[in-house]
Amino acid sequence: MSGWEAGLDDEEAGAVMRAVTRQLKLWREAAGLTQAEFGAAIGYGEELVSSVERGRRIPRPEYLDAADEVLGAGGKIAAMKGDVAEARYPKKVRDLKKLEAGATELCAYNNTIIHGLLQTEEYVRASVATRRPPFTEDEFEQHVAARLARQDILTETAPLRLFNFVQCESTLRRPIGGRMVMRRQLERLLEVAQLRNVDLQVLPLDREDNAGLAGSFRLLRLRDGGTVGHNEVQLVSRVITDPKEVQVLDIRYGTIRAQALTPRESLAFIEKVLGEK
Repeated sequence: MSGWEAGLDDEEAGAVMRAVTRQLKLWREAAGLTQAEFGAAIGYGEELVSSVERGRRIPRPEYLDAADEVLGAGGKIAAMKGDVAEARYPKKVRDLKKLEAGATELCAYNNTIIHGLLQTEEYVRASVATRRPPFTEDEFEQHVAARLARQDILTETAPLRLFNFVQCESTLRRPIGGRMVMRRQLERLLEVAQLRNVDLQVLPLDREDNAGLAGSFRLLRLRDGGTVGHNEVQLVSRVITDPKEVQVLDIRYGTIRAQALTPRESLAFIEKVLGEK
């Protein structure tokens, strides 16, 4: 279980892990097992069991599965795997995932990279690998898993959300991961664009007017009728709630959509770029 140290940097994740480890300890004690006996039964050392129960290590899914079986928890311990996985994701990813879950419509303009909800796993790995200074192996897998986990929202049917993505042409041509990775990524865009709740547009580089030169951003229209923005730049992930700032982003996004190709034209454009690969 190397690399699963509980270096949790926010109270929310810490609270989740304290609840999980408390339950593990209570189930073990109720079974009348010492840490050494329990460790032997599930195939781990006493020191690791102690580290988990003290909150110094995060239990892996296989640890929770083994504990559930040995302690006869009937799935109650194994059911905590989702909570543990969420707690391991970076806080900014969890916060963004919550925002997306509360939205009825998500609008996003990207001019540096393919939007995270649209990325293939190969593309995710290639883009995360470019980070400098590089992540540790465990941090790398954590960020990859976190980004891929967010993609489930695209196909959730209750409630059905609307998505509009505008991708700058540069993101289609930037060879992140190499030629074959980009081929599969473009094919993925064509697949997602077929979903009834998704509009995908491309803003060509030959457009003389581009309202998105200030950078990528998101708009999320919430169930309560409000709208918030989200902006992510170097070392900063910021949710924008000030009505005046949100209005500026809303105006810019409307202009960007008008400057971009229509969804039908965009599909033809992506197919053209794919043919060039």
